[in-house]
Amino acid sequence: MGKISLFLYILSFVAFGVSSISLATEEIGFYELKRGDISLKVTNWGATLVSLFLPDKYGKKADVVLGYDTVKEYMNDTTYFGATVGRVANRIAGAQFTLNGTHYKLVANEGKNMLHGGPKGFSRVVWKVKKYEKEGHAPYIIFTYFSHDGFPGDLRVSVTYRLLADNQLSIKMNARALSKATPVNLANHAYWNLGGQDSGNILSDEIQIFASHITPVDSELIPTGKIASVKGTPYDFLKPAIIGSKINGLPNGYDINYVLDGDMSHKLTKAAIVYHKKSGRVMEVLTNKPGVQFYTSNFLDEKGKGGFKYQAHAALCLETQGFPDAVNHPNFPSTIVTPEKPYSHHMLIKFSTKD
Repeated sequence: MGKISLFLYILSFVAFGVSSISLATEEIGFYELKRGDISLKVTNWGATLVSLFLPDKYGKKADVVLGYDTVKEYMNDTTYFGATVGRVANRIAGAQFTLNGTHYKLVANEGKNMLHGGPKGFSRVVWKVKKYEKEGHAPYIIFTYFSHDGFPGDLRVSVTYRLLADNQLSIKMNARALSKATPVNLANHAYWNLGGQDSGNILSDEIQIFASHITPVDSELIPTGKIASVKGTPYDFLKPAIIGSKINGLPNGYDINYVLDGDMSHKLTKAAIVYHKKSGRVMEVLTNKPGVQFYTSNFLDEKGKGGFKYQAHAALCLETQGFPDAVNHPNFPSTIVTPEKPYSHHMLIKFSTKD
């Protein structure tokens, strides 16, 4: 019996409300960080962001991240709530690619394609807790994972969640190839609702996305390889606009990679700003990656925290990333990592309020 199978077997004997589970020398549980007005929880199952509480313009706190109450629910999750997804986030067409003359066939988990690293991606494994500082000037937690050859080569990965001054959350995702060149594209898959995770949908939220272009996709959400202007389309959020004012121009909602306009030679560039008028909460996302996937949880139908029923458009995702299926599109920025060239992804989220 493999480690994960054994783990699931043991889980069947564990009470549903458990907050942590031990297996041999590993423990899966929730870890809290607190600083100023913000508190958050994460779990080392999938290096996942579980909750984030912050005040509204009246000082009332709410959890703005969708998710579950128990470890068991995260282990059974199919939505990627809050998870670190990889080794390659988003989709790889045909679950295959060619690199340095070698053709690699991967395990498909969405039709014929691979999504978010396949059936045992980084969201479906136990990460080790390397360091953990719950409170203080800059509380943080570091998760690490060793990814064996499945994609080409072994990979050592770390994810660091850190709370900074002025209500800022820093998420750093780093990886080092140990033997071979390999594609790497990590993303944080948090589902955000600034009104609170149980407040309804995000269609009345205002969003601005700092991107003049998108990478269009086919019916299977695989990029065509083109880079298209957002001008005159429902994808144009260069100026702040209400999400619901444009979503009706799309079949289901937003699920597209935006090509950020910022100068990628700089350390961080603005990706998006979201504003929830009723609460006054504002979320600004910055990154050092060239793209951001804007997703409006189009098919969500899930029972979440406190038994609340999450439905379509109950949250939005802003997944900073390399371009989807970049391994099959030479015109896209490369997502190939080598032993000499490690992977470094920084996502900075600034929270504030306004009237």
